[in-house]
Amino acid sequence: MEALEGIRVLDIATVIAAPWAAGLMADFGAEVIKIEMPGRGDAFRAMGPLKDGVSIRWPAMGRNKKSITLDFHKEEGKKLFLELVAKSDVVIENFKTGTLDKWGIGVEVMRRANPNIIVTHVTGYGQTGPNAKLAGLGTPLQAFSGMTYMTGYQDRPPVSPPFALADYIAGLNAVIGTMFALYHRDVLKGMPQEIDISLYEGIFRMEEAMVAQYDQFGTVRERSPMPNGASCPIGTFETKDHRYVILVCSTDPVFWHLCDAMGRSDWLPKYEKAQERLADPKPIMDAVTEWIGGLTYEEIKKRCDECGVPISAIYSMKDIFEDPQYNTRNDILTVPCEEFGSIKMPGVFPILSETPGQVKWAGPKLGSYNQEIYGGLLGKSEAELAELAESGAI
Repeated sequence: MEALEGIRVLDIATVIAAPWAAGLMADFGAEVIKIEMPGRGDAFRAMGPLKDGVSIRWPAMGRNKKSITLDFHKEEGKKLFLELVAKSDVVIENFKTGTLDKWGIGVEVMRRANPNIIVTHVTGYGQTGPNAKLAGLGTPLQAFSGMTYMTGYQDRPPVSPPFALADYIAGLNAVIGTMFALYHRDVLKGMPQEIDISLYEGIFRMEEAMVAQYDQFGTVRERSPMPNGASCPIGTFETKDHRYVILVCSTDPVFWHLCDAMGRSDWLPKYEKAQERLADPKPIMDAVTEWIGGLTYEEIKKRCDECGVPISAIYSMKDIFEDPQYNTRNDILTVPCEEFGSIKMPGVFPILSETPGQVKWAGPKLGSYNQEIYGGLLGKSEAELAELAESGAI
């Protein structure tokens, strides 16, 4: 048995956040039907990096999904969609607020087809507010969240993460919200719900310290390459063999362990408490910088590990591919793939002891499940399918 066995999800979304949410559910056994426009499919299929003109990202984004084609603009397409809604549990979408209503397939229409349908909306700014109908993509919404303002060095422009962090965080929250709604509907016998996910609020929800800081002190957290004002020592340090490491003493016991590793018992009790270290951080930071700079990474890592001090080299993807921790936990999977023979992709996470997820297949060809879904699930005949294809509805 799989964790989400028996749950059917219609993924009518595009690009990253909402489709990724559907993909996480597919990893754990939900039947995810990926509905795409005939002829072109999800825009993600054309997003780089490309190899021989084919996206190397699609096999992971589309994994475990069943791709069908359907044009919502055609009346036959709308009817087919509502037939699918009648047989499904969840619809995940990320069109601009109001778009589904404009097309005549909004939530009220879906509920007439299936009163128990759960609908998860993922948009830039959410379903309400003055920005509700504005276009939204992850990188601008990261800026809107306040995160970009705080990231980087004070003497340089703010920087954004090197991948679509806002989209993936929104995807996680979309799964959480959908699972809450499924529990409420199926276990507590409550009403089916709509889930309203924006791209910025998932990041903003993580900014408790910055909100409280502005509220209580009237101060704005400025750019810093590391969190500041909460821990000491904290930062990026260079070893003798020119590797960069991250070391953070976020609790008092960790700092005490660092004192053991460095042989600096003289720092106690003067710097025993965080407030004492934060009041006078420079001597500690200078000493830690000198200590790490005088040892190789292997020497630093061994000493810190023995004393219980969390530390890590700053890993590149090459480092990740070569690290036994990643290998032991199957964090990188090799999956058969029609376009490339095989392709590596991130493994399944989270790890469940009794119903672990799995990758059954890589992202499928556009419309490759039309026969199974329309013919099998909806019972359409070959003649009906041919007529739908001729009309451009599928």
